[in-house]
Parts: sequence; structure tokens; C-alpha cells
Amino acid sequence: MKSLALTASTLAAAALVWHAVPSFAETARRVPAPTADLVAPTAKTETAVFAGGCFWGVQGVFQRVKGVSNAVSGYAGGDARTARYDEVGSGRTGHAESVRITYDPQQVSYGKLLQIYFSVAHDPTELNRQGPDSGTQYRSTVFAENAEQARIATAYIAQLNQAKTFGKPLATTVEMSKPFFAAEDYHQDYLTLHPSQPYIAINDMPKIDDLKKLFPETYKATPSLVKAAKAG
Repeated sequence: MKSLALTASTLAAAALVWHAVPSFAETARRVPAPTADLVAPTAKTETAVFAGGCFWGVQGVFQRVKGVSNAVSGYAGGDARTARYDEVGSGRTGHAESVRITYDPQQVSYGKLLQIYFSVAHDPTELNRQGPDSGTQYRSTVFAENAEQARIATAYIAQLNQAKTFGKPLATTVEMSKPFFAAEDYHQDYLTLHPSQPYIAINDMPKIDDLKKLFPETYKATPSLVKAAKAG
């Protein structure tokens, strides 16, 4: 669905259609923080990889979290040879559209990132879909970088399920030892560069408002953009 708006001409033609249909934006809620979290290490940076539907919106959310220095859209779960947008879109590569987050654990913990992921970035109860997009490439998955991340994420999912926070079981899975591959340049910073694009305006900009409203202590107005990081 989101490929409708990759060109200016398509945008003009699709705008009326998008504005004529109801919003698929997920309902955000601030879920309880995880009872277990990683102890802040001495390292200045750590990475986390989350998949939660279209990477445009997930990237846009985490680029606006204090302590995050970079958030890159990409693919995880499959092989390097199929880590391309046109192939991932088939749903047969094993990849999920994902975001690799580089953060300062002294400013924001892994547990806090997970809390934002479950609260704002996507609907974790959706199986192989988010909003108008469907397929395994849009699955809800935490791609754990190590055993500790896997332990924290798994425990958090169990915590939310036990509390029946969402009223139904989470569809989120935890996968390990899956490399991350950065997406094509035109996907990076897409939300910031195209805030009025119909797909973004309807499905993703509300997530930024929700982040600001639900996590004011963590929200930053100036996003950490991929292009700025490369220039630096």
C-alpha cells in the first residue's frame, strides 16, 4: 500500500483516495514499564532492532526519542541477497521492515525503548500486519542483539500478556542472530521529509503526536536524522 506514494505524480492522484478512507492509525496507550531492564553499561552507545510494520513510522518515532542518536530503516530476518525493497515486499524473503536504533544507555534504557515500541510505534496485537499493510514483512518482532536483550523482551511480552494490557495476546516475536541490512536511501528520514504524504499523514504522523503526549519526558522535537549522521 505505501508504495502508492513514492512519486510526486502518484501522490497527486492518490491523495483524494487516501483522504476518502478512514484512518488505520493504531490506538496508542502508555503501557506499564518492564519490570526487568538491562543494567546501564559503561559503553556510550548500544543498538536495538525493532520491527513493527512500515519502517517509515517506526523510524520517525525513535528519531524523536531523547538518547537516540540514529535510527535507520532496513530489513532483518532474511538473507543479504534479498534485502531489497522490491523483494521484501513479496513477503517471501523472511525479512521484516525494521529499524536499527543507536542509543546512549545512560540517557534511555533498552526497557524504555521497548515501552515506547509497544505503546506508540505500532500495535503489537496485529499478526503479520499493521494498519493498511499486510504480510510477514510487517510482523511485530524484536530482533534481539544478544541473549540479555532477548531475555528482557521475552519477559516484557509475558508481563504485558499476563496483565492483559491489550485485552488479547501480543503477536510480537523475539528473533536472535538475524543480521540487519540498511534500506535504500530514499526510505531514510521518510516521515520527516514527507510529512504531508497521504500514507504518512494518515498512519504515521499521529504516532509522533502520541509520543509527545504519552512520553513528554522522552520526546525531543528535533529528530536525529540519518542524513545528518552521514554528513557528520
